[in-house]
Amino acid sequence: NYFYPEALELLSNALQKKGYHVLVFMVAKTAGNIDDIVDEILDYQVDGIILASVAMSSNLASRCTAAGVPVILFNRTQDDDRLSVVTSDNLLGGKQVAQFLIAGGHKRIAYIAGWEGASTQRDRESGFVDELKKQGRSLYAREVGNFIQDDARQAARKMFTNDEIPDAVFVASDDMAFAVMDVIRFELGLKIPEHVSVVGYDDVPIASWPAYDLTTIRQPANRMVAETVSIILESIEDQDTKPRRIQIDGPLIMRGSTR
Repeated sequence: NYFYPEALELLSNALQKKGYHVLVFMVAKTAGNIDDIVDEILDYQVDGIILASVAMSSNLASRCTAAGVPVILFNRTQDDDRLSVVTSDNLLGGKQVAQFLIAGGHKRIAYIAGWEGASTQRDRESGFVDELKKQGRSLYAREVGNFIQDDARQAARKMFTNDEIPDAVFVASDDMAFAVMDVIRFELGLKIPEHVSVVGYDDVPIASWPAYDLTTIRQPANRMVAETVSIILESIEDQDTKPRRIQIDGPLIMRGSTR
């Protein structure tokens, strides 16, 4: 996912300016070993932990609290009041996409989901589908891309080889949207946006390249990072700091992949 290299660089630079060294641990989003990874992190006697797009068990959250190690969830949320959370407003983002596509006169509106265990995926789809229903529409087609380009390509092949195809598709991340656009144009010979409008989510740098010119919801990485750094530094300095849950609005960036 192109969003995370940028976010990681911003986080690292901001924390280093405050005198902190940053350790990076990688874990697959579907892996069941996140608790093992965090156990390993705690062995390093860290001052704080930022988890990007993964969740942690209640038992491990309790251990971090007992150890006085603040935990911030970045671009992911879970129902645990002990954890601070910083995300974009994914519900609002999905809602904005639905409003935009309906206003553009689209009738057969589809969705390609990310990994269904992710809160970001859940909220983007919920905001999108709820707004469609509010305006008397229903989802025309749905496939799952798992936030993986190969899976997104396969999802696009299934979705756009029927007799009557969607005239618009919201894809849960830019990374998947690029793969979907490649299939639509170069494998199936369809035109974007003449035959189908495509909308992504994140607004990574490649989205603005002429090769894609992707309409998308901008995930405000700078503001998300600033809030995350502020919360974790405050929590390190004062262990009585109450957890905060921050949602940051992101604008719809209109480009040439939609009509």
